[in-house]
This record gives sequence, structure tokens and C-alpha cells, in this order.
Amino acid sequence: MSFRNTNQRFLAPAAQGLMIFGIISLCQPWSLFLHQYGVTLTLVGLIAFMITSKIAPDPEKDEGFIEDSLDTLELNETNHPAGSRAGGNH
Repeated sequence: MSFRNTNQRFLAPAAQGLMIFGIISLCQPWSLFLHQYGVTLTLVGLIAFMITSKIAPDPEKDEGFIEDSLDTLELNETNHPAGSRAGGNH
């Protein structure tokens, strides 16, 4: 598993979860510790999300692209023989 896949599957959702947990920590009345560090948790989650959202996912491999390109080349060669140009001689 590449770093980009790990980022998309684990790191970005963890950063989002940390932001949500920080907001919930600010709003809850039971724990003074969570209330004191709620803003810090939210900011750390926000910075982590900003970093992880900039990392692009792995590009998907398109295996049929080469075959489609070859089919297109074959069609173009049959429609326009080599050496001739569409629209007459220039």
C-alpha cells in the first residue's frame, strides 16, 4: 500500500475526525480537560486536514487506453492512406 493510499484511507479521515472531536469537546459540559484543549484539537485537526487534502490519490491505471489508441490509429490509417491529406493538396 502506497503512502497516497494510506493518506486517502486513514490520515485524511483521522484529521476530519479530530476536527469534529475538537468541536464536540468545546461543546460538552462534563470534562474541563477536553473543554480546555478543544480549540487545540480543532486547530491540529484543521492543519492536518489541510496537509492531507493536498496529497492527490494514486492515478487509476487505464489498461484499455493503449488498445483504444491502437484501434483509433488503425481506423485512421484505413480512412486516410499514408501520404494523402484531407482537403486536397497543399
